[in-house]
Amino acid sequence: MTESLPDRLSVDPKSPFHDADLLAKGIGIRFNGEERTTVEEYCVSEGWIRVAAGKALDRRGRPITLKIKGEVVPYLLNSA
Repeated sequence: MTESLPDRLSVDPKSPFHDADLLAKGIGIRFNGEERTTVEEYCVSEGWIRVAAGKALDRRGRPITLKIKGEVVPYLLNSA
């Protein structure tokens, strides 16, 4: 793999950890050995992911998220 993935990445454009170019390439997350497709943000060094809590929204219209701790392994979907 020629490009290393960041320690922390977010899909929220307002976050300082957002990287649109990297997200456009496609990032997959394996969390505790299972593929997760609904990850909003992750941090490898701290070992957590954020996922949406159903369809609930906060007062600014963004999804309410839950932080779940465990083993996080990010990878590129289209590494070819």
